[in-house]
Amino acid sequence: MKNFALIGAAGYIAPRHMQAIKATGNRLVAVLDPNDSVGIIDSHFPDADFFTEFERFDRHIDMRRRAKNGGKIDYVSICSPNYLHDSHVRFALRSGAHAICEKPLVLNPWNIDGLQEIERETGKKVSSILQLRLHPAIIALRDKVKSNHGRSKHEVNLAYITSRGHWYLQSWKGDLKKSGGIATNIGVHFFDMLHFIFGALQANVVHLCSDTKAAGYLEYESARVRWFLSVDIEDVPVAQRESGQRTFRSITVDDDEIEFSGGFTDLHNRSYEEILAGRGFSLEENRTAIETVAAIRTSKVVPAADNGHPFLRNK
Repeated sequence: MKNFALIGAAGYIAPRHMQAIKATGNRLVAVLDPNDSVGIIDSHFPDADFFTEFERFDRHIDMRRRAKNGGKIDYVSICSPNYLHDSHVRFALRSGAHAICEKPLVLNPWNIDGLQEIERETGKKVSSILQLRLHPAIIALRDKVKSNHGRSKHEVNLAYITSRGHWYLQSWKGDLKKSGGIATNIGVHFFDMLHFIFGALQANVVHLCSDTKAAGYLEYESARVRWFLSVDIEDVPVAQRESGQRTFRSITVDDDEIEFSGGFTDLHNRSYEEILAGRGFSLEENRTAIETVAAIRTSKVVPAADNGHPFLRNK
């Protein structure tokens, strides 16, 4: 049984980490979040120590590290806002613990280089949550693409719209410097999935980039991808919107819809199982996706031509 600490307990994704820690037979002993609306902890680890101040949390972790009763922290799970991931991973490693970090691992590719150096210095490992790589439908598609290697490139359309209220742009998620922008915040796991399935990235063109939506064209070894991301309810297709649907996701490969709506329930559990078995996704495995979103954030927007996503026609 391993001892876990968790940073960022009040956010949307933290309960999945708590559940995964419990499901893998481990214990959460220390939690940090400046927001004290964290009653969800009681559903999983009511005896965990809780801190709202980093300094006190730091002292507690250090005291555990120095204790002779075996209470040191083995893993720190990081569910904090995107811009804090790099700092919190560094803290975990320097505290003598392995780090498990939610996506996006970091905001910039050079942050990966720095973390690799600290891994070497401390002998501790950083593992990231890239759960789509563990989804059976995604693995099956990757295997199919590999078996067809050498044929013409696949034509892929990806649209993901997850509408958000007015709070979104007022939160850290609406701050480019903190979230990395819309492509990073809601799209990085899709860009990692595309790289995982279709190979090395060869081209990255941005057709639209605003606070609430982004679109562009990506070319991989085995695919040409037109993508569209949005948090604007008006981008949900009319039929779905009129039926009350606030989210829309569609991925087609050569006009065939890829269905992977199911199978998500246990992917964080599976991620933790793989990490604890020494098979977690490494820093380097994040590099292509982080390079992709960093380029989208900084690239010049160019008009869409034949390689534009169909949803751009009305923009």
